[in-house]
Amino acid sequence: MTVQTWTYILVGITFTLYIGIAIWSRAGSTKEFYVAGGGVSPLANGMATAADWMSAASFISMAGIIAFAGYDGSVYLMGWTGGYVLLALLLAPYLRKFGKFTVPDFIGDRYYSKTARIVAVICALIVSFTYVAGQMRGVGLVFSRFLEVDIDTGVIIGMIIVLFYAVLGGMKGITYTQVAQYCVLIFAFMVPAIFISIQMTGNPIPQLGMGSTLNDGSGVYLLDKLDGLSTELGFTEYTNGSKSMTDVFMITLALMVGTAGLPHVIVRFFTVKRVKDARKSAGWALLLIAILYTTAPAVSVFARTNLIDTVSNQEYSKMPEWFKTWEKTKLISFDDKNGDGRIQYVADATKNELTVDRDIMVLANPEIAKLPAWVIALVAAGALAAALSTAAGLLLVISSSVSHDLIKKVFNPNISDKGELMAARLSAVVAVVIAGYFGINPPGFVAAVVALAFGLAAASFFPAIVLGIFYKKMNKEGAIAGMVIGISLMLFYMLKFKFGIFDGGKTIVASLQKDWWFGISPEGFGSVAMLVNFAVSILIMQFTPAPPKNVQEIVEDIRIPSGAGEAVDH
Repeated sequence: MTVQTWTYILVGITFTLYIGIAIWSRAGSTKEFYVAGGGVSPLANGMATAADWMSAASFISMAGIIAFAGYDGSVYLMGWTGGYVLLALLLAPYLRKFGKFTVPDFIGDRYYSKTARIVAVICALIVSFTYVAGQMRGVGLVFSRFLEVDIDTGVIIGMIIVLFYAVLGGMKGITYTQVAQYCVLIFAFMVPAIFISIQMTGNPIPQLGMGSTLNDGSGVYLLDKLDGLSTELGFTEYTNGSKSMTDVFMITLALMVGTAGLPHVIVRFFTVKRVKDARKSAGWALLLIAILYTTAPAVSVFARTNLIDTVSNQEYSKMPEWFKTWEKTKLISFDDKNGDGRIQYVADATKNELTVDRDIMVLANPEIAKLPAWVIALVAAGALAAALSTAAGLLLVISSSVSHDLIKKVFNPNISDKGELMAARLSAVVAVVIAGYFGINPPGFVAAVVALAFGLAAASFFPAIVLGIFYKKMNKEGAIAGMVIGISLMLFYMLKFKFGIFDGGKTIVASLQKDWWFGISPEGFGSVAMLVNFAVSILIMQFTPAPPKNVQEIVEDIRIPSGAGEAVDH
């Protein structure tokens, strides 16, 4: 059977599974819609959290970035995994003990202010829409290649699927759908990685295969071969970094604290029964995420080596079928500048004839390696699972922010449970339409957009949450000022240096790089904006009234270890 036939079969089976789970676990109350009734087991929540977390950026884009950036791409591995440790130890148990439905709910109650709640809702919407833009592009990208439809049609198909199980099932449906999606995506990521590791090095464990010798009898290590191929073509050595240590540190920090401030991840810890279950589910999630994250560098090494071996200095007319197929998507292109009919793939932009979109590396890798058709189709199903699982989680944050935090808590406190549930579903419909627009008109490659979402979360939510838990004297004036200034600063820097909004439309990052403040990239600037947020919050707090005594008592209460609290109660 062809790749397309296998794709229809596997994607059809997985989509049927997701829809069936959504129907089986449909939400009947606002508690089920927002937090799955609060009764999810730690293992199921860990799997759902891992799927929610491992988006199209993790599945499609991260290995693609590492394939091209080499050592510099490791910041994504360190930041995104380190952030989970931070979240599990520092925030998850305390937020679960506070017992609210959403992050704006926590901020609104902790800072005893409707204004704080509204600011938090606006921040949640900005972060979530920035993040979901990358997911919908990932969905369109997979559909355009494997189902051979145009990207717009692919995005619309993805919108319909997400809309069905997010709107019908709410958090309850999304949670159990994400458990299935984790199984699909991790299987789809690991199977081709194991195949290619055996093919190239004879080692079935990709993490070890990456550092092994090639099985062609040459005795050359795979990484040494890739370093040699890279330098021959004028690129820097794959295992050497070119970023400054300052920028590496700032990007890693922004990704870490951004993880700990992402509303669609934090809300997952409200779905378990007890505080200790929040810790357990965070531990499970970290373990399950590590399977993919430790494999991604190996996949990137295999993909980069195979790509160079297959295309560099080869006759265009003799290129294999996968090249011509991906050309149709316009994600890989050949411009014969010297007219010799051969593909010159070199670092020198004036001579380079090959343009490759980073996002295709994971998807095209099994085809380049000539793996069976069903393995290629499996990767497509896994990529869709990764993109759709995160998109659903983000859409729930958006809908709950509007229905619960704005309508219920600000504008119409007397709304019935049924009315609030209807408002949540309508909000999800509107959010899906907006997300689809971003998918059809993408602002950049998947991981670049997602990394900016982390910077926005770091700049806005992280200080407000940390100070709200650990500093009982932090008041509403300080928190509101910090969030507004933090996210505004990050938005300004992002628009100026990533999209060239304030520079006459210059969108080439390289042309703006020389003007970066302190040499920090837009992906790393969330760290600076976060520090400004902390500073502003604490400074404003010094000159404004302290929080009410009952709020300070709540803060003290959520920091008491759960065992101690239970002992006193009994």
